[in-house]
Amino acid sequence: MSSLLEELARREAAARERVERLRERLTAEEETLSRLVVTRQTVEEILQETASSAQRPQTGAGDGPDGRGMMGGDRAAGPSTSPIGVVTVPRWRPGMNTSVLPRAYQDVLEVLTDAGSGMRAGKIVAALGLPGEAAKAEGLRSKLKRLVERGWLSEEVPGVFAVTEQVRTRFGR
Repeated sequence: MSSLLEELARREAAARERVERLRERLTAEEETLSRLVVTRQTVEEILQETASSAQRPQTGAGDGPDGRGMMGGDRAAGPSTSPIGVVTVPRWRPGMNTSVLPRAYQDVLEVLTDAGSGMRAGKIVAALGLPGEAAKAEGLRSKLKRLVERGWLSEEVPGVFAVTEQVRTRFGR
């Protein structure tokens, strides 16, 4: 009887050890995923800034708010490069339809319009049917902030996002 209990204890210890190794590996993979999400978001922001500056007419060094150029210094004169493959979120203008937005952004606007009131990123993640991971909420929060910057959404309460009234009227609601 004791040999059976010893064998069970040995197997239990081995299983615990395997579980612990899996947990460590999962933690490492989650950290890698988190870093990749942040890196992708940073690259998207850089590419969108590049796309935005490429879409602006080049007027020389005095085109920034302080008269020194967009980055605070003198911009080199020359033709702007085309950011081929960059999907941009345009600034909202009267008469603009959501079809100009990438599909993921259209989905966000639809969820917020259907909600009828402001929502936090975590609730939007759930409404979109995405996994409730922190990385998903952070990635979505980046998109939400971009939509606020471009006039599609408002953030009157920090962290609570809502469709602007002018965009809501485009949905006919």
